[in-house]
Amino acid sequence: MSAEATNPATPGPVAPTAPTVARRKSRARIDLRRLGRAALLGPAVRGRLPDAISHVVEAHRAHHPDADLEPLRRAYVLAESSHRGQMRKSGEPYITHPLAVTLILAELGAETTTLTASLLHDTVEDTDVTLDQVREQFGEEVRYLVDGVTKLEKVDYGAAAEPETFRKMLVATGSDVRVMSIKLADRLHNMRTLGVMRPEKQARIAKVTRDVLIPLAERLGVQALKTELEDLVFAILHPEEYEHTRELIAANAARSDDPLAEIADEVRGVLREADIPAEVLIRPRHFVSVHRVARKRGELRGADFGRLLVLVNEDADCYGVLGELHTCMTPVVSEFKDFIAVPKFNLYQSLHTAVARADGQVAEVLIRTHQMHRVAEAGVVALGNPYAPGSDDPADGERADPTRPGWLSRLLDWQQAAPDPDTFWSTLREDLAQDREITVFRPDGGTLGLPEGATCVDAAYAQYGEDAHACIGARVNGRLATLSTVLRDGDTVQLLMGQDPASEPSREWLEHAHTPAARIAIQRWLATHPAGDAEGGTAGAGGTIAAAASGAEGESARAGGSTAGAGGGAAAASGTAARSAGTDGAPAGRPRGADVLADRPGAAVRLAGCCTPVPPDEITGFAVRGGVVTVHRVGCAAVAHMKSRGRAEIGVRWGDTTACRVTLVAESFGRPHLLADLTEAIALQGAEIVSATVEPPSQQRVRHTYTLELSDAAHLPALMRAMRDVAGVYDVSRAQHQAPAS
Repeated sequence: MSAEATNPATPGPVAPTAPTVARRKSRARIDLRRLGRAALLGPAVRGRLPDAISHVVEAHRAHHPDADLEPLRRAYVLAESSHRGQMRKSGEPYITHPLAVTLILAELGAETTTLTASLLHDTVEDTDVTLDQVREQFGEEVRYLVDGVTKLEKVDYGAAAEPETFRKMLVATGSDVRVMSIKLADRLHNMRTLGVMRPEKQARIAKVTRDVLIPLAERLGVQALKTELEDLVFAILHPEEYEHTRELIAANAARSDDPLAEIADEVRGVLREADIPAEVLIRPRHFVSVHRVARKRGELRGADFGRLLVLVNEDADCYGVLGELHTCMTPVVSEFKDFIAVPKFNLYQSLHTAVARADGQVAEVLIRTHQMHRVAEAGVVALGNPYAPGSDDPADGERADPTRPGWLSRLLDWQQAAPDPDTFWSTLREDLAQDREITVFRPDGGTLGLPEGATCVDAAYAQYGEDAHACIGARVNGRLATLSTVLRDGDTVQLLMGQDPASEPSREWLEHAHTPAARIAIQRWLATHPAGDAEGGTAGAGGTIAAAASGAEGESARAGGSTAGAGGGAAAASGTAARSAGTDGAPAGRPRGADVLADRPGAAVRLAGCCTPVPPDEITGFAVRGGVVTVHRVGCAAVAHMKSRGRAEIGVRWGDTTACRVTLVAESFGRPHLLADLTEAIALQGAEIVSATVEPPSQQRVRHTYTLELSDAAHLPALMRAMRDVAGVYDVSRAQHQAPAS
């Protein structure tokens, strides 16, 4: 980091360092001052590795025993000679910084190209070395990585510059996750030595690390870096809580008994008897994890300060271990999670469970293979060079990363779609704040990774991109659901797409969108269609719509002030004069409908508006005021109600006339132009609209009620099929009103 390079004259005052964070015992902390002396005084004879990078070589060979070390030697010689005379603010020679960063990556298992670029990552920015020189000596791959890290160093994390600069950073580095890995290792070493900075600068860097780089480390799966960064940030931003947590850990370490070790011995015994080769380790929780557990559970017990890690050789052994533990010990079933069958978004795979002792101590257990453990610790760093051409890969130079985590691919997509940097930044911060992702399944067997709390709206945009504007609904686990339905881990989601190319998203969708992809796509559409959003709205915003055709033109059908479509015009096209509906659904003018004969001579007959019977429905009649006989379908709820009150039935039967009046109820998902499409479908079937009512939408569902006149009752089934075929309509039925309360 160039900000830490100073003249060798006087290094400036050294501030107190942050409290030391407990770290893994796998490798002792390197003495940077000793390393600095070795960097300046150690031999650099051609053909021999300098002493200063012996630690890097040792760590690298542990993961890659056959690696070619010549690029590392040449990279160190160039970096040391270029940075010679530069000092860090802590007083060490500057070369100790790229050495320490490279050692971090080597311990994680990074391949040689990444380590070479790491040694050179500050040379182009801080020295006279050029990218062309890097390309000539180390090749295009190393030049690309060094260039990416150099661009990251120029990012200004100040409040005003954050949105656009961070967006540019992702564009520059997102196509190669190794650039981000070097950046994270660079930040970790700088955080380790942050004590030389002023307190206010420490706090500023710690906040950016907390808000941006730690979530990125989580999403890249580099848990080893993420946990140490969290502890270092915790120590700077929350010193009192950090000190309290440190005291808790120290007090637990001083205990004479260790319940976690006792449970580990019991687990080893169980697996030994089952003849399952396994390594059982105790993984102490890091400071932030202990702090979180303390806030969640209150008083901590011995087993709360760590977790058990069981490492096996094969995937099948993971489930074998799980079965033995659940059989021979007391499992806490609610703690079980299977991240092997459904890996997390950052490549993480493991089985999680917990077992309880008789005294109430509960130990969390992680079960994974050695390879899963390597990926869990190092994430994308453990994947090696994702661009190394395979035997079947075309040598066309195309940079395609099949191992790039899905969230990063999505992020790169929607950062291009964001209408402005501020929108991008706000949605990025929301996305990074999500600490858990769920997996939902598509009917074709594919999966979608979504943040916890995502809805069907988010699933639609995750699967279809901007084509999701045409989504009209969904089925979740086989049942119809609104687009606002919150999805749960493991749900199966079938998205229902409309056929209308003019389909539009609703502003209401923004309230249910949680992912950046969904929010940005909807916002961008609304920004480019302000008139459509103001007038189109969601079909069926409420109100009663009368089909009118006084003279030549019909009046546009409106619902609650929102234009739903040219419903009146479609009705006018059928040639029906406007009628006003009575309270029972009969028209005010001359009655029209099927011919019905009653067993009461001279009595007027009227078809009931509650069930609108049509031939050949089975019907019955009842006398009402004025001697009128109302005709109902036998299955109508009003029939049972009147029978229960002792009303006498009157025999009725259909006559010869086939014309009829019927009330149909269409249920649909709200979308623009739906009313126009429905009324057009009705008109094309030759039906005449007497009245139409659109109820206010409820959870994006709209209920339409149409009273129609047909010239022949036999056309009713075809009419109902035509209405069901309209995009967005999921049911059409005959009206069936509830009986009045007794």
